[in-house]
Amino acid sequence: MKSMIPTVTRCFATRCCYLSDMTLLTGARQQSWLPLFVLGVGMSMIIIDATIVNVAVPAIMADLGLTATDVEWVNSIYSLAFAALLIPLGRTGDTHGRRRMFAIGLVVFLAASMLAAAAGSGTLLIGARVVQGVGASMVVPMTLAIINALYTGPRRTVAFAVWGSIIGGMAALGPLLGGWLVTDFGWRWAFWVNLPIGLLVLLGTLKVPESRDPRAGGMDVPGGLLSVLGTTSLVFGLIEGQRYGWGGPILLAFLLAVLALTAFVLVERARARAGRPVVLDFSLLAIPSFRYGGAAAMIISLGEFGMILVLPLFLQSAIGFSAFQTGLIIASLAGGTFLAGGLVPKLPLAPRVIVRVGLALEAAGAIAIGLAVSPSLGPWTLVPWLVVYGIGIGFASAQLPNVMLADVPARQSGVASGLQSTVRQLGAAIGIAVLGAVLVTGLDQAMADHLPGSPQLRAAVRESAGAAVAGIRDPARHAAAVAASAEATGRVTIVAGIVLLGGVGATLLLPDTGGRRREEE
Repeated sequence: MKSMIPTVTRCFATRCCYLSDMTLLTGARQQSWLPLFVLGVGMSMIIIDATIVNVAVPAIMADLGLTATDVEWVNSIYSLAFAALLIPLGRTGDTHGRRRMFAIGLVVFLAASMLAAAAGSGTLLIGARVVQGVGASMVVPMTLAIINALYTGPRRTVAFAVWGSIIGGMAALGPLLGGWLVTDFGWRWAFWVNLPIGLLVLLGTLKVPESRDPRAGGMDVPGGLLSVLGTTSLVFGLIEGQRYGWGGPILLAFLLAVLALTAFVLVERARARAGRPVVLDFSLLAIPSFRYGGAAAMIISLGEFGMILVLPLFLQSAIGFSAFQTGLIIASLAGGTFLAGGLVPKLPLAPRVIVRVGLALEAAGAIAIGLAVSPSLGPWTLVPWLVVYGIGIGFASAQLPNVMLADVPARQSGVASGLQSTVRQLGAAIGIAVLGAVLVTGLDQAMADHLPGSPQLRAAVRESAGAAVAGIRDPARHAAAVAASAEATGRVTIVAGIVLLGGVGATLLLPDTGGRRREEE
């Protein structure tokens, strides 16, 4: 009898710890939507910043005298730092507190934004972007982890609808806001604008309840290092393969990724068997909704980000729209996304069905855009299809994380959210690589058809991914190059639509979670 007392005491203490954590969250659910608002604004700042920087690139090049290689690293280094740290920092949030990690990430991101705004050279700007990527990798998975731990029932559906609308809508509004800031105030304001927003969000974190894994143990240093090395090598290879070719250093990067990730799996499984702390609990992959949802998320990101990359380039370089005009056109996508965010909670459909409907709308919108792209494209031609595409993003991006995390224990929300974000980043990198290759190949073939006697011009258009079209002065050659660019862009968006249809097939494997979240015993 006496031997049972310590065991009962430990069980009671563990249970009380968990109940205390869950009581805090339950009370927050009953009080207000303020935590969701704070998390949403913080997420918006991260999403908008990434898209604003793309618009500011020409102004940055002119002011700091950057080379094309420098500019590529301004974006690539951010993506590398962000993707590499999502899983280990997601687990750190579970261990040490998700609100705390969210707040620390905000401070890091704001400090880096100030450094970037004040940068006087390309080296300083690239260094600041590394730190920004680190801060973003703390903020993004914690928003999803806190929402997953905080909301259940009907409010959960609404919360994920808001989160999904932010992801799609702010990515579309970023170029519009960036065009205005860069044109009227200068490129440095693309970074300064983060300061007032971030400080308000940081103050708002006081209203976000803290949550963590009450069973968390110590740190897993070997697993964390292998995760960072493997993810960094893989994302680097996917991002830089177009520039360096797929042999040499890129092949070495992929080989290093395979070795590091294989060692990561072996180390994590060995530590789990020994009862030691792990960065990634592979039992998550045994949850059908998480496993199949992750596959669908990668396919969705592959289709979404590749198309969003090529369309603004075509509108500016080939059609001749300004950055602001292009931003206005792309903003119609945001309108569709925000509209979907308001519709989702009212739909009498299971979350997995909403995901399928959204993907079908995305695919239809992408294919329609591909068929509508032409040299005589007007400013309103693509708007209806972009709205359809945006509604699809609002449906799919909002409810897929809901389905993925529905059966994930609340105590593992951070690492699960980090893995979900990593999968999306990998999908985006693959999409940019694959659809970028489709674009370049399409441009080469179309230029050969329209301008068979101009090999140098054909090479310039191909190597610039169509950006060189804007600089062609001869009217006949310019018209031929615009036609070639229209053919290649239309092909890319149609391929993206077909990929998204494949995502519909992947969602057929999703179980019916009913929007629930499993409560731990």
